[in-house]
Amino acid sequence: MMERFTPVLLLLLVSCVCRISGQTCEGSCGFKLDSCSCRSTCTSLKNCCTDYREYCVEIFPYSGSILGGTDFIVLEASFNKSSELLCRFNINIDTVGYVDEGGRGHCISPLLYQTGWVSLNISSDNGTTFNRVGTWLSVHTGKLDAKFKAILVNSTEWQYYGTPGVGGPLEMTWNTSLVRAERVNVELWGYRETGKPYTNNWQGEWQYLYSLAKNQLNNGSFSFLPKPAQNGFSSWEVGSLRVSPSHNADGIWDVQAAWTEDHALAWHLEDKFRQNSTVWALEKCLAWDQLENELPNFLSEIVDCPCTLAQARADTGRFHTDYGCDIEKGSVCTYHPGCVHCVRAIQASPKYAAGQQCCYDANGTQVLTGDSIGGSTPDRAHDWGSPPFLRPPRVPGQSHWVYDVLSFYYCCLWSDNCHYYFKHRPSSDCRRYRPPSSAVVFGDPHFITFDGVRYSFNGKGEYTLMTSAKTQLTIQGRTEPVNSTVKATKLTAVAMKERSSDVIEVRLVGGHNGLEVLQNQKTLSFAEQSWMDLHGVSVFCPTPTNVTVMFPSGAGVEVRLREETMTTTVLLPEEFRDSTVGLLGKMNGDASDDLALSHGELVRNFSNPEEVFNFGASWAISNESALFTYDSEILLNTYYYSSRHDSSFVPVFFVPESPDDPLANQTREICTGDGAEYCRYDILVGRSPRLGNATKVSFQSHVSLAQDLKQLISCGWLGPPNDGKKQGTRYLQGAKVQLSCNDGFTLEGSAERICLGNGRWSGNDANCVVPSKIPGIVAGTVVGALALILIITMIVLQSRKLKRKRKAEQSEQAETEEAF
Repeated sequence: MMERFTPVLLLLLVSCVCRISGQTCEGSCGFKLDSCSCRSTCTSLKNCCTDYREYCVEIFPYSGSILGGTDFIVLEASFNKSSELLCRFNINIDTVGYVDEGGRGHCISPLLYQTGWVSLNISSDNGTTFNRVGTWLSVHTGKLDAKFKAILVNSTEWQYYGTPGVGGPLEMTWNTSLVRAERVNVELWGYRETGKPYTNNWQGEWQYLYSLAKNQLNNGSFSFLPKPAQNGFSSWEVGSLRVSPSHNADGIWDVQAAWTEDHALAWHLEDKFRQNSTVWALEKCLAWDQLENELPNFLSEIVDCPCTLAQARADTGRFHTDYGCDIEKGSVCTYHPGCVHCVRAIQASPKYAAGQQCCYDANGTQVLTGDSIGGSTPDRAHDWGSPPFLRPPRVPGQSHWVYDVLSFYYCCLWSDNCHYYFKHRPSSDCRRYRPPSSAVVFGDPHFITFDGVRYSFNGKGEYTLMTSAKTQLTIQGRTEPVNSTVKATKLTAVAMKERSSDVIEVRLVGGHNGLEVLQNQKTLSFAEQSWMDLHGVSVFCPTPTNVTVMFPSGAGVEVRLREETMTTTVLLPEEFRDSTVGLLGKMNGDASDDLALSHGELVRNFSNPEEVFNFGASWAISNESALFTYDSEILLNTYYYSSRHDSSFVPVFFVPESPDDPLANQTREICTGDGAEYCRYDILVGRSPRLGNATKVSFQSHVSLAQDLKQLISCGWLGPPNDGKKQGTRYLQGAKVQLSCNDGFTLEGSAERICLGNGRWSGNDANCVVPSKIPGIVAGTVVGALALILIITMIVLQSRKLKRKRKAEQSEQAETEEAF
């Protein structure tokens, strides 16, 4: 009996001691107290309050589906069997938790209408006090790893079920560990949005509809033969299946469960759909067309697509891979046939929360709806949702289904009436697209500014890489010596913030073999999810060596680990023009003013390393402006309590050239071509051929990036003439489009048009016309008249000839008679 209460007694004892000393973390998580800390940095600084782990809790797993149902453990906190756990998410959503046999507390994540981190408060006294604090990561169903959800086997069959040739049993599978029960229920839940769009009564709702199976053995698989839904449920056209323990009542909210992705519920639609899916879908398409005519036009406020696939993949601050059409995952592009890769604009449009999707073919050419059903399409509701979420059209995933995806099924997939869909969702070409400017820091560290100035700065300290008063974006960099014997430094951390966003820091981990990401001084784990939506910023980390940070302004920061060094690339859209200062220069197209000291004075001689060094030193940050985390004694003593620029550290300014250097031959082999001077410095000064080669790779990568991001000229989509056709679907400078007419028509205008450097098509507009019959009639009339005249003339001549002949005969007869 005593063993059961040991954890509780220990907690009470610790709490008592902490309260007496005034050093408890209860109600103080995230703060530093007088003699101990409740901040996340306290573990590495070894100054945590005794009850830090009790009240500032960590959970496992830390993420799950936006639809809820994830059972997670509260780590290191103490509970007993009598604890009545209540878990509060996002201030106002409660779910009932429990304590397992081992005394560990569990919570069940709820159905949410938002993604990203939400607050978590836990009560062990059934809601009287919520004194344990943590966070929970809600994930879009499409971005959720497959191991965390139920899977629709051959999902295409599910969503085409009832159309010609598609029928038979359907199957779904799941990992049985997601639902810890011997028997389960399989339920259908539907989603819909009610109220007038763009008004305060516009709401989204999930609702339990009915169960497909009850008390089913939890063997990880279920199959069934679909039937049209009864009792009016077939009016629900998008939804998800939930697998949950069978001991729960039907449709109970927020219990442990595995959900499928949301999908079109073709398999349960009314019998009328199965009898003639084309007619049924056309009716729905026409109704949607009428609705769209009544809704506000959002097309003018969405961003234009990049012109090429290379641009789309390079502009990482504004566009990101669409999980539904990814070249890295085999280009399974269900909704965009003929494409190999699609991207989505990361940010929703400001007023209507609309999205932009851009798709490309194997040649890297943007595919437009004017040419293909698989073309790029804008979205009334951004697929990934947008802050503040919660209500249409900002509900992640589901609002997009209601306004953009179901209509595509109606008009394009279940019937052949895409012209209705593309009338409201036409592709955006790239005539207004302006690629971002790029700057980079790499190697020991070398810099290429936004306007292309190249230089090296080997100061030791913390510096402003760039800052913009216009958008309040600040990016700072920390440099440390390469090692204790080399008089050169390298970038080891970057920290950044825009307006009131979370502070994101990316730094080398111990051993310099990976990257660590911190959010407001707390380490983020990407073990479960590679994408995180945070406050005012998003972070993508697919591997421990690859981090991309994206801000609402469209700014992007790429950090790549190469041979124990950080290559940091900053991408800024055109809106930053004339507003940046710092080590990465002024982004204004004028290279001459890039190296400006913090007080405004310009460097006169870019080739003078001492003068450039003084320029770099002037951009040392202050304690007040520092964004970095100081969670070790070394960092505190080296940077926080010292000058942010170590004036005692004097680097090697000139590369030592000695034929006797044992690295000389390797240097000559590795360091060739443009940028070789940076490679040579990092080998001969940094004493590392591997580092020199990494520097060469980083330099070449930046050159390729700059090439991909060059401004391209587009003349815009050119359609075929009416009653004609065309060859060619590229619309960039130099592209040719051939125009011709169908049989029975004649082309008027230019048969070939070329996209010119001024953004206009050469030649004249082409038209196909029916050949006119008037010239034939005129010609026939003229010929007939001439023939008639000829005939008359011949008759007259013949008549005269006969007259002369008779005259001659008469004359001859008269002469004969006289002779007699």
